[in-house]
Amino acid sequence: MTLLPVTVPASLLSVHRLDPESGEWGLRVDHAVATAAGETYVLSGLRRYRGHAAGSADPAEQNFGYQLITRYGVDGTPTASAVFGQAVPGGAPSAIPEGDSATLAVLPDGAIAVSSQPGSTHLLSPDLDEVLASWPMSSGWEKKEGCREDPFAASIAVTPAGRLLCMTSEYGISNWAGARPNIVAISEPGATLGPGRKPVLRAIATLDARTDRQGESDHHAHVRYGDAPVGGCNRPALSLTEALSELTGTSGSLHGYVDSTMTRPAALGDDLFVVPVFGRTYRSSNRGQEFSFALVDDRGAVRGRLGGLHLREDSPFTGFDFTVVADPHRGCAFHLNRYGLYAWSSDGVLRARMSTGQKPFKPLVHFELLECTPAGELLLAHRKQHLLLRVPVPQDLDGLAVAVEAALKVYGRERTALKKQYAPVNWCWRDGSAAVNHL
Repeated sequence: MTLLPVTVPASLLSVHRLDPESGEWGLRVDHAVATAAGETYVLSGLRRYRGHAAGSADPAEQNFGYQLITRYGVDGTPTASAVFGQAVPGGAPSAIPEGDSATLAVLPDGAIAVSSQPGSTHLLSPDLDEVLASWPMSSGWEKKEGCREDPFAASIAVTPAGRLLCMTSEYGISNWAGARPNIVAISEPGATLGPGRKPVLRAIATLDARTDRQGESDHHAHVRYGDAPVGGCNRPALSLTEALSELTGTSGSLHGYVDSTMTRPAALGDDLFVVPVFGRTYRSSNRGQEFSFALVDDRGAVRGRLGGLHLREDSPFTGFDFTVVADPHRGCAFHLNRYGLYAWSSDGVLRARMSTGQKPFKPLVHFELLECTPAGELLLAHRKQHLLLRVPVPQDLDGLAVAVEAALKVYGRERTALKKQYAPVNWCWRDGSAAVNHL
């Protein structure tokens, strides 16, 4: 099936007596990944907030904020759900705190990694019934004294050879408060992440090298450059800020890359990666501001950028859609924002552009691009209808527009079939068939 509903456990709705017709709840889809066998894992967040309910002890009145992971079989049937982020009424505290900008990764041994900013990683069993290991990192404006921190990564992507491409955070960067994503790092071939196994990550790029405020306590032993942990001046020599400023001729410009932000890197192969970087944001419109999808190899060299984008006409600042996903098996990269869907070959050449201004592709403005599967399918989530659309990518990217148009045409028919099956209310897809695990 091309379409999957992002389901919510019926038991969770019942215990809180959530009325889907009310406007007091919300569901967001954060990320999705798929296994080589065709199973799909979807990470979402379910919230309810009512001002009068603050502090209530009644589950029917309580405000809540859960994170959910749902596993779907090859046929699209929900088979298991994990609920975490806060305690379910009457249950034990959650072993996994709610995290910011959380994403998933399927590790080579089948375990599911949940990573969130600034640097927490938790490993779950493939059946979503057990927390196998945790490496926590607290968030806040400054490092908490006496807090047990053992971070791993803010995000993980897995290369075809099983290397872990990670984004990690640092305290003490320039005048920024709190820990900030600042390092792109890669594990060595053969290194594995698991209970009692925390591989060394070799730093290949740093976003911002202004580290005068850093001290020894700001270093993380597993993130290394040379023979020592990354920290202070011990880091890749040329920062992405400097490299992209030189590449774009924006050094010293208010609209350049000083105080820029980095989002989750994507693997184009075992030794080539895409790192999304966007310039400082302002209170007024940021459309036209600098952004780059930098091509970085596993030695830290910036090989260029994904090309063919106009700073204004293709700006990801409208809607803040900076996600780039990649198919490392076929050497392709993809990006979706409010202006279009784009595809590149591994040399950074733009091979396809589907403008949302064209009638066949207008529905794309309602979707968010989440991931590319091992089978070469794009996973897109509808922001309001909470449905996951799978778009098969043809071997020749010249045929991508035809494939996307066909998938969007099928969307309505399959949505109708799912509505008959689930009878959703206000796009809340209630499911009582999957096993529910409170972690």
